[in-house]
Amino acid sequence: MTRVFVPRDSAALSVGADEVAIAIAAEAKKRGLKIDLVRTGSRGLLWLEPLIEVETPKGRIAYGPVQPEDVTSLFDANFLSGARHALSHGHPDDIPYLKRQERVTFARIGVIDPVSIADFTAHGGYEGLRKALEMKPLEIVTAITESGLRGRGGAGFPAGIKWKTVHDAEADQKYICCNADEGDSGTFADRMLMEGDPLTLVEGMTIAAIATGATQGYIYVRSEYPHAIATLKRAIANAVEANYLGNDIRGSGKSFWLTVRTGAGAYICGEETAMLESLEGKRGMVRPKPPIPALQGLFGKPTVINNVLTFGAAPQVLARGAQYYKDFGMGRSRGTQAFQLAGNIRHGGLVEKAFGITLRELIYDFGGGTQSGRPVRAVQVGGPLGSYLPEAQFDLPMDYETFAANAAMVGHGGIVVFDDTVDMAKQARFAMEFCAIESCGKCTPCRIGAIRGIEVIDRIIAGIERDKNLLLLDDLCQTMVDGSLCAMGGLTPMPVQSAVKHFPGDFDRPAKLEAAE
Repeated sequence: MTRVFVPRDSAALSVGADEVAIAIAAEAKKRGLKIDLVRTGSRGLLWLEPLIEVETPKGRIAYGPVQPEDVTSLFDANFLSGARHALSHGHPDDIPYLKRQERVTFARIGVIDPVSIADFTAHGGYEGLRKALEMKPLEIVTAITESGLRGRGGAGFPAGIKWKTVHDAEADQKYICCNADEGDSGTFADRMLMEGDPLTLVEGMTIAAIATGATQGYIYVRSEYPHAIATLKRAIANAVEANYLGNDIRGSGKSFWLTVRTGAGAYICGEETAMLESLEGKRGMVRPKPPIPALQGLFGKPTVINNVLTFGAAPQVLARGAQYYKDFGMGRSRGTQAFQLAGNIRHGGLVEKAFGITLRELIYDFGGGTQSGRPVRAVQVGGPLGSYLPEAQFDLPMDYETFAANAAMVGHGGIVVFDDTVDMAKQARFAMEFCAIESCGKCTPCRIGAIRGIEVIDRIIAGIERDKNLLLLDDLCQTMVDGSLCAMGGLTPMPVQSAVKHFPGDFDRPAKLEAAE
């Protein structure tokens, strides 16, 4: 029986993957052909979705983007045997976009049935957990530390330090919390992993539990991800049934239970302490630090908090060794990062590469430039609070320290591209408006500063006392940086100030018009 793989990733569903799957099943039945239709995640080549694959004696062959009306011609061409067709791309691993990547965390995405334990283990799943169960907890923590794995949620804090702090803490209860409240503009890697290989996340969190002595875990997912939530719940149930979760995991005497919690869609809950408040049934508002969550986190107990990609990387560190993971990357940025190409980009999608790749390589070698065909003018990296980078900075290597030294941040790896028609003064205003809407309201610099920021930028755009208001805007931004309780207010000035610095002409249009007259 021939296996046909059709993605059920949200991006693929949005362009008709379900309809394609139904059409393939119907056409096979009509022709009396028996197929095994497997629903997978997406490989991340979003401009080719729905990208379907067929298992042949020569390996898997990819076709895309496939629409329901293409299905009959695919069968006529004998695509079940991997035959040539106008939509054929050959073996997916030979597609240049994929071939140039270094798939570590995302190696199984688009390859396996996301909730199948058999598929997962057949492709190397649970090797990391098996090794972890044979190690002492401190040895696991040491491996994570030596690998150089840093939090992929944006701040880049060393994961090993968090795990070690919780490991050393004495408490009757410890928790593992995954912050899957992926809210940055242009980001979708967390969603892709949860929908395409959720057991990798489950395995990573289980390893963290064994390393620290935690017995209960929570995955906090934003409500806008219904498909991810459903897939996670099925994967967790299958893991419990196979004894990779629950009591006495694989006869080790270790226990760990995992629960999915749905957030209400507040951006602020991407901040770890606001997430904890929400998990406890309260309004999502930032907590002051200290105490740090590693010592007093969920319900006042020691808690490991990492994001999806951080936990997702942990199994490979244990399975292949710390040095294997550390060999990727540069400086203090080790391993790989899932860069997400979005905005005005011809080939949007996910690119997993070692730290050190440049923005220019990502935009042009992978992304193919703008969808509009116009020149790239600005790129925002790191979400809605990240800097706007001009073409002169496209050769900066993707590295936490390098970006920080240039008043920018890698963040969660989101990259949003703008062509030369973008109005950067309006983009700066959007940053302040976003902060005003999403602020939890706990601290004055963020709550009031963002409102005042909108007003000041509006006056600048209108040409009212431009120089005076630019000075006022800079002073306001510095107050927000110095006085905000968390990164929501503290980072909002980053896109604003970068827009003013790199694109000053967009803040001086009335003056230019007067000069022209």
